[in-house]
Amino acid sequence: MVRVTKMQRILLLLISVSVCLLSPVDAAMTLIPAPPRINASSYLVMDYHSGRLLVNENADKRVEPASLTKIMTVYIAAKELAAGNIKLDDKVHVSEKAWRMTGSSMFIEVNKQVTVEELLYGIIIQSGNDASVALAEYIAGDEDVFAQVMNQQAKELGMVNTNFVNSTGMPHADHYTTAMDMAVLARALIRDHPEAYAMHSMKEFTYNGIKQTNRNSMLWRDESVDGVKTGHTKTAGFCLVASAKRGDMRLISVVMGTQGDNARINMTQALLSYAFRFFETHKLYTANQVIQTGRIWKGDRESVDLGVNQDLYITIPKGTYKQLDASIVLDPTIIAPVSAGEVKGTLKVKLEDQELVSQPLMTLQSVGPGGVLDRLKDDVKLLFE
Repeated sequence: MVRVTKMQRILLLLISVSVCLLSPVDAAMTLIPAPPRINASSYLVMDYHSGRLLVNENADKRVEPASLTKIMTVYIAAKELAAGNIKLDDKVHVSEKAWRMTGSSMFIEVNKQVTVEELLYGIIIQSGNDASVALAEYIAGDEDVFAQVMNQQAKELGMVNTNFVNSTGMPHADHYTTAMDMAVLARALIRDHPEAYAMHSMKEFTYNGIKQTNRNSMLWRDESVDGVKTGHTKTAGFCLVASAKRGDMRLISVVMGTQGDNARINMTQALLSYAFRFFETHKLYTANQVIQTGRIWKGDRESVDLGVNQDLYITIPKGTYKQLDASIVLDPTIIAPVSAGEVKGTLKVKLEDQELVSQPLMTLQSVGPGGVLDRLKDDVKLLFE
């Protein structure tokens, strides 16, 4: 029989009290429920700033994008505007092909002229197939050529499982994407062309005497939602890419292949509500902020500043920020000369045992070689390091 001393009993009592007081709180901070299960072919929620997927169901499954295709059409137009290649008040001639497009329409007329700005609103708000073809022809001369530009842009953005054959999303065996690629595209549009993205929050647009409302009814249901785009064909089902901002946190949701408009709206709301409720996003470091100063040898100075080349965000379960553990590992020996932007270390951030971030640390300034005497001194010092 093992005898327990009075002091051991006191220690065990203290430990048990500590466990009772602390364990439930710590567990509550890190435990989050599973996301809602929804009836869609694929779906996800991504944090805009950190890029972390908070919900992921078949995100890489190949699906039809339907009119979500037009997000890319708008992205390319916005890029052309930013480059000065086209202007909002440019007059676009409406071809017979554009005029004859079936499906959703902004009701442009053949051989008439429409401005680029009007076409953009027609694409974004009215999901006009006619507007998409007219703008594609204006930018690239031909819709097939425009599709090549779309695929080049998709590759540049890292949309690795997407292929476009038209500007509208009309069904085609070789026209496909994934929920993940749609999230990547929406994130790029918000980041790269905020002026074009702002147009997606407009609730109605009138052209040719016909007023049409934005097909994204999330704009009326949730005031934090300010985009992005709906899509629907018989084979693709009802799809929706949405983005919402509450405080400093912005989310992007993608729902593909649901059974109706109400279904895609309800599912989107459920996903966004879940992610906003159980997660939070923090900016850890600003681009070019000095995070660490390292010793540099044989240089015209003895130290070099290191940081990250872009703002670094992290998305974590709510209430766990104080549990984050950051560590830095620098190259064992940094020798001049070095140029600004060289990777000389790694920043790692963990939550409990899970590594959330592994980010290269880069030199924030150039360091030239030191004088001959200084280099000789450092050679001697390095022998004893």
